[in-house]
Amino acid sequence: MAITNLPTLKQLRHLLALAEYGHFGRAAEASHVTQSTLSASIKELEQVLGAQLVDRTKRRVTVTPLGQTVVAKARVLLQEAEDLVETARANQAPLSGPLQLGVIPTIGPFLLPRVLPLLRRRHPDLKLYLTEDLTERLLEQLHAGKLDLALIALPYDMPGLEQAAVGEDPFSVALPEKHELAKLDRIDPDSLERGPLLLLRDGHCLREHALAACRLSNRGPGGGHVDAFQATSLYTLVQMVENGLGLTLLPKLALDAGILKGTHLVTRPIAGKSQARELALVWRRGSARREEFELMAGLLRQTLTGTKVEKAERP
Repeated sequence: MAITNLPTLKQLRHLLALAEYGHFGRAAEASHVTQSTLSASIKELEQVLGAQLVDRTKRRVTVTPLGQTVVAKARVLLQEAEDLVETARANQAPLSGPLQLGVIPTIGPFLLPRVLPLLRRRHPDLKLYLTEDLTERLLEQLHAGKLDLALIALPYDMPGLEQAAVGEDPFSVALPEKHELAKLDRIDPDSLERGPLLLLRDGHCLREHALAACRLSNRGPGGGHVDAFQATSLYTLVQMVENGLGLTLLPKLALDAGILKGTHLVTRPIAGKSQARELALVWRRGSARREEFELMAGLLRQTLTGTKVEKAERP
């Protein structure tokens, strides 16, 4: 029986990097190899497959139509190879070895400093690598196998992913202490049009969650714009409100972390039923490390709510 010469996983990784960056130099840098090494790897892959996968010019690199097909299949093969490794690791101590965690910027700075000491104490062999980005890009990286799991806020459309609840994160109105609404014990959502209401820039899921919490659209109840300015972080929002530009909605997670410390702002709950976003840990469906991820969700839940989580024993 003839033995087929097969491409290596390293060659496939280099092809994926080249397809992503469209440039040998940048792809080599991302792959932590020299440009000549990556170029030679691509040529070897083309020789193994007996086909041209990329068109090379002085200014750019273009993946051929056949190359695009190979890229898609290579992505699946690499994911299955990683799943094989995860299956073998499942018999090791839970939450040990490298783990790539993505987290959105409206959660990471406020929850992770509280949970990381607990993780280090209970799982000293865990090597946790963090990536902070918007939800959409985190989920893209999760599906591409660049992340193992992600800590995000719901609701969010997540086909092909599993999730474990971490807990609720209620919203409150943050406003200057001398604002007329500060006299109220609770603020009705319809009153927020007196703002203006300042929110994060489009693309941040917290913007949509905050609007939904107050049953608002991108235009206020009276037809006016919800916000005349848009910020890129909760810290910027706080400074804008501090400077008298309007009101904002902040999650309890950020308030508990002291985001209003040093300001003259106060908070008031929103009238009506509890208005909150849901925090969740998500991962690819069918992952061999599901039990580990659920354990981590439990640790996050413990940190957020104070619920006791039993320590997992070594197998």
